[in-house]
Amino acid sequence: MSSSGMSIAEHIDELRIRLIHIIICIVIITIFSMSFGIKTAVVPIALPSGDGSQLNFLKLYYPYPDPLDNIALQLTSFMKDTLLPSEVKFIQTAPGQVFFAQVYISLLIGLICSLPIVIREIFGFISPAFHQIKRKGETGDTNVAARKADDEKDDNDDDEADDDVQNNINNNLRQTKKGHARSSSSLSKINIIKIVLPVFLLFIFGAVFSYLLVIPFTLNFLYSYGESIGAETFLTVNDFITFVLQFILGFGVAFQLPIIMYLLSLSGLTDSKFWQKNFRYAIIIITIFGAVITPDGSGVTMWFVALPMIALYAVGIVAIRRKEMSVILR
Repeated sequence: MSSSGMSIAEHIDELRIRLIHIIICIVIITIFSMSFGIKTAVVPIALPSGDGSQLNFLKLYYPYPDPLDNIALQLTSFMKDTLLPSEVKFIQTAPGQVFFAQVYISLLIGLICSLPIVIREIFGFISPAFHQIKRKGETGDTNVAARKADDEKDDNDDDEADDDVQNNINNNLRQTKKGHARSSSSLSKINIIKIVLPVFLLFIFGAVFSYLLVIPFTLNFLYSYGESIGAETFLTVNDFITFVLQFILGFGVAFQLPIIMYLLSLSGLTDSKFWQKNFRYAIIIITIFGAVITPDGSGVTMWFVALPMIALYAVGIVAIRRKEMSVILR
């Protein structure tokens, strides 16, 4: 039995249910991305003007069942047009490459669109642990009061006094449980939003940063060497999709660093002094991480990962310090 009142089997069952929710959400969006395409419809709209009615056109986008021109394929085509240099030829060397490429892209779409659900379920599972640590001091105070009441009961032989002491202990315990319930309710409604929004925005910011800046620079930088010797450049569908997904997911995860720091400090395992003291070691670890997740091996693009992460590390220290100051001022 854990401190939250649930057995290990109940925790495992709760985790299983939450994982099922996440998988169902990702699968539904993935299947939708592989089955529907985005079509456009042009609607003429007459707007009044001084010289008479002026005809304008409004473009509307809507999903349409089309597995051969689905959202994943449309996104792959868009990435090819916006990321690859014009001299690079996009090829398929095996019959199933495009199909598996659209599966990977659909899974990426499913994961990104399901991020709010994923974060909510994960935080909902681990939040009782943070709640327990946060309330540990209050529980300790309640236990001290109960022990004092027991000592008073031992010194008093009067049955009526014993009943009053026991009633006081029970009232204290009931009030503590009510406080836990109110805090848990507040945690689920307010604090989850405070966690989901930053995590989602940081992931999107990291993905957009890699797509708009890092991936185009890396591709142009690496393929420029082929141009210098007049080599004709080819790129398979699978290699292109793997390359892009590795950057997008790597940057999305890397930009979660302030959230990870904040949660560890919130749990009581670390504080702002710990992060500040180990700043130099963090730079080394971040640089190695940047070298690992960048697949080009040039030693240049890894700094596109390392430098933003170092800045985010500093932002995390500032956020933790502000949180500690707010607790002290209370």
